[in-house]
Amino acid sequence: MTSKDAARDGVRPPLILASASPRRLDLLAQIGVEPDTVAPADIDETPHKAEPPALLARRLARAKAQACAQTGSYCLGADTVVAVGRDILPKAETEAEARACLAKLSGRGHRVYSALAVISPLGDLSVRCVETRVRFKRLSARECDDYVASEEWRGKAGGYAVQGRAAAFISSLNGSYSGVVGLPLFETANLLTGMGYLVARK
Repeated sequence: MTSKDAARDGVRPPLILASASPRRLDLLAQIGVEPDTVAPADIDETPHKAEPPALLARRLARAKAQACAQTGSYCLGADTVVAVGRDILPKAETEAEARACLAKLSGRGHRVYSALAVISPLGDLSVRCVETRVRFKRLSARECDDYVASEEWRGKAGGYAVQGRAAAFISSLNGSYSGVVGLPLFETANLLTGMGYLVARK
């Protein structure tokens, strides 16, 4: 029986989310998807030399899915990369990194690459990457200090969270808002459905 045959028969193989991000769990819940297992992938996320940001996002999403995939289950991996030109910004873990990110984003446009990879119960792999253009207003020293003090940036790609206080910094966003949060929902729903996953429970 194929994945699509199982879907037609009302049988839904389990879904593994290869991420510990609570934001991705919340996003999936918005489209009626509840992973059966959350299994954070332990992989090296260091960019390769001269690796373009879009390829990095795709590679990491694929590697996360492959690291956690199990026969008979769907597995969803995702990764978000923020870049100013070809300069990939880190997932800020220190105040110094957060300040460096804000300095590069202030008054400039940047791109957010949000990739997802799905492996079917039979081992088929599909990968998508969504590019969103975002522009920050010019930030004052006080705004930077206050944002760093909030610690909202910790662990966030590019050192900010679009769904939080940083929303006040964004003058324009062209593309997928949910992708900037961490998972492009339109593409996720389409990819899961196309691979035979029952997005809505009966």
